[in-house]
Amino acid sequence: MRPRRRAAAGTAITGLAMAGVLAVGGVGPALATDAPTPVTVVEKLTGPDAPNNTWGRWDIKATDLGVMWDDGDGRILTAFGDTFGNGWVGPGGGSGPNGNWRSNVLVRSSDRDLSDGMLFESAPQSPHGIAKELIPSKKVSGDEMTTIPTAGISVGDRQYMGFMSVRQWGEPGYWDTNYAGIAYSDDDGENWTVSSTKWENDAEGTNPFQMQAYVRKGGDVYVFGTPNGRQGAVHVAKVSPRKMLDKGAYRYWDGRRWSKSEADAVPVIDAPASELSVHYDEFSKRFLLMTLSGEDIVMHTAKKPEGPWTGPQVVASSADYPGLYGGYFHPWSADGVMYFAMSQWSPYNTYLMRMQIDRDGVIVNPNLVANPSFERGTTVGDGTNGTWGCTPNCGIDTAPPESFSGDRNAFVRFNSGWRNIWQDVDVQPGTDYRLTGFVRTSINSDAGFFGARSLDGQVIGEAHFISVGPWTKFTVDFNSGAHEDVQVFAGVWTNGGDIWLQADDIALIRR
Repeated sequence: MRPRRRAAAGTAITGLAMAGVLAVGGVGPALATDAPTPVTVVEKLTGPDAPNNTWGRWDIKATDLGVMWDDGDGRILTAFGDTFGNGWVGPGGGSGPNGNWRSNVLVRSSDRDLSDGMLFESAPQSPHGIAKELIPSKKVSGDEMTTIPTAGISVGDRQYMGFMSVRQWGEPGYWDTNYAGIAYSDDDGENWTVSSTKWENDAEGTNPFQMQAYVRKGGDVYVFGTPNGRQGAVHVAKVSPRKMLDKGAYRYWDGRRWSKSEADAVPVIDAPASELSVHYDEFSKRFLLMTLSGEDIVMHTAKKPEGPWTGPQVVASSADYPGLYGGYFHPWSADGVMYFAMSQWSPYNTYLMRMQIDRDGVIVNPNLVANPSFERGTTVGDGTNGTWGCTPNCGIDTAPPESFSGDRNAFVRFNSGWRNIWQDVDVQPGTDYRLTGFVRTSINSDAGFFGARSLDGQVIGEAHFISVGPWTKFTVDFNSGAHEDVQVFAGVWTNGGDIWLQADDIALIRR
């Protein structure tokens, strides 16, 4: 991945994204970024072309993170980090003086069917109708640059939001915090009060609870933390839900027992880790911890919050989603189907992702399509051995503002005949599959198709479309029948003039 640009004077700087997502140096090995990505994209949650229309409804044109928790009253609250409005042009975070920079915003959702996306229904708003900043910040580098949400939990009718006060951003993967704090709301997130409960950082920037994640199990809230930046290890504490604001009530895991002293806390997962999300999964009876480690989002599992924790499983690889970070569980994930919010730098927005685990907490049923987001190179092949094939004029566009995710997408374009992209994929005979992908076309397109066919060209299942303006998701369910391999494809007839089609984030999983 490329280094992040330094901001020009007078430019608002985004949060965790601007701090960089390059592999960290000197603190343990970063995971290989050529690992396959087993998870799939459900939808874009925020920004242009997002079904939620966060830009038009609340002036959330660009944002990141997406920390989710159950408000205890039938809704999910989702807190985003540094957020920019109409003046944002991208790629990446930050905007000019008219970018309507807010350090944090929040939306609400009662949508329980996440298979087709997550509907946002409301947001705390300013009198002008835009999503309002919840926890104020000075926006002065070297003093307090921003305040970024890292965790949320409900206790009775009260909402608690953990956040970090960022003093300044540094080189990629490094930033300094003043403290980690807790804000609370008694009106379902509409208004927030910053409490006096803080974990002050030390002069060396090594306090292990500067970025926190909450998970409730039994009679305790477990608080997982890392230092500022992306080089630290994971530590854990616990507290009674009724005493969230009582710093003296916290107990820290010292390797043998729960200690009153924060100084006794020892790592439960080695560095590097950052931007934690922890979920207790009833299906596997395990704690699931998602984190950015090096350049990839990974997941660890454990039966107890103090561990022992398993080694990392790659959830999403930066080879497929360059500039990825975050990874925040949706708390209503169930029955082994897990949903989470993932951020990307170039689109500087968030995506709802899906993965599946078994009873042991192992990721299963991965995406069978290789290079699903077209990010692993700029050339095409013949459609075999994990490559994409296509009918000329065709190829891979590198245009970050135009792609659905990341920096690249596939295209075909011509003025006569059938033009398509394809890939041969191994499947199990007699098995039900679901194919998904995101497509858009020129306005004069009148005969587009997305689907699966046999290697000799017989259609097994397909969706038909005409003109597709914004990026649109198509879903095709089919049974593989006698086939041991299929060819997934997206194409368009170009007999009506100069016609083009673009495709991105294609996935094939078992139903």
